[in-house]
Amino acid sequence: MDARSTLRQSMRQKRRALSPQQQAAAAHKLLTVIKKLPDIHKSKHLAIYLPNDGELDPTPIVQWCWKMKKNVYLPVLHPLSHNRLWFVRYTHRTLMTRNIYGILEPKAPYRFIRPAKMLDIVLLPLVAFDEQGGRLGMGGGYYDRTFSFIRQYNAQRPRLIGLAHDLQKVKKLPIESWDVPLSCIVTEARCY
Repeated sequence: MDARSTLRQSMRQKRRALSPQQQAAAAHKLLTVIKKLPDIHKSKHLAIYLPNDGELDPTPIVQWCWKMKKNVYLPVLHPLSHNRLWFVRYTHRTLMTRNIYGILEPKAPYRFIRPAKMLDIVLLPLVAFDEQGGRLGMGGGYYDRTFSFIRQYNAQRPRLIGLAHDLQKVKKLPIESWDVPLSCIVTEARCY
């Protein structure tokens, strides 16, 4: 097993070890930190994920976005392009289904797709991160492939913001050539 796989396994174990009370407290603290970011207030179209496998829960952010009349989108596994994502509008009435990984996603409402380039902000989950903005994901490359245009064309939009528990921070992550840089990383404690 390589160093990235070992780190991925240990970080996933750490975040899964958090109690439901710790998870709920972290989710509410995360909302407080996120609301301090000026770009969040200016944005109209935000992609967010639903928590899985001990990920920091952005559900309070979703509720706040709806209250602020922002459009929220969830990632959906692209049915035609391998390891890529679509972003589908998400409301309290959206019908949901589980994808091949057991993660909830909107159930095939393809008329509500928003192209990745047309999102203002994407809040994405992390397995590990460093203070330099390095991100370690689950290993499938979905976000890196979907947002490769940012690196390729130096695109300014969307802003990619990683969300993670503060305990997922490491000293230094190796960065690969295909890794798409994040604008910042937000935890329940602060913004890096």
